[in-house]
Amino acid sequence: MFKPLDARAARQRRHRRIRVTLSGTSQRPRLNVFRSLQHIYAQVIDDSTGTTIASASTNEASSRQATGTKSDRARTIGKTIAERAREKGVNTVVFDRGGYLYHGRIKALADAAREAGLEF
Repeated sequence: MFKPLDARAARQRRHRRIRVTLSGTSQRPRLNVFRSLQHIYAQVIDDSTGTTIASASTNEASSRQATGTKSDRARTIGKTIAERAREKGVNTVVFDRGGYLYHGRIKALADAAREAGLEF
């Protein structure tokens, strides 16, 4: 029997598989990335307390006017999340790509966060 490919379910399976070994601590929180068709979201999460330390997205009012390609906007979110995390005293993070392949917007966000001072 033919079963159509469900890309969303496949990504969720990959993300669950990754999260078995990946977790954030208070010394080294998790930088989680989610991308939709139009926007990209990033959060720095302390899994030991279940709190979000910093967050940034292209859906915020401050970054809605950003122009350029989606990869360009992902770079600005990478810089923004790194600045916000460093303001809260976070310098090193564990990168959680959320089941997405490490290329395109995900890679652009990660590279920009590294350039802005976050260590992975």
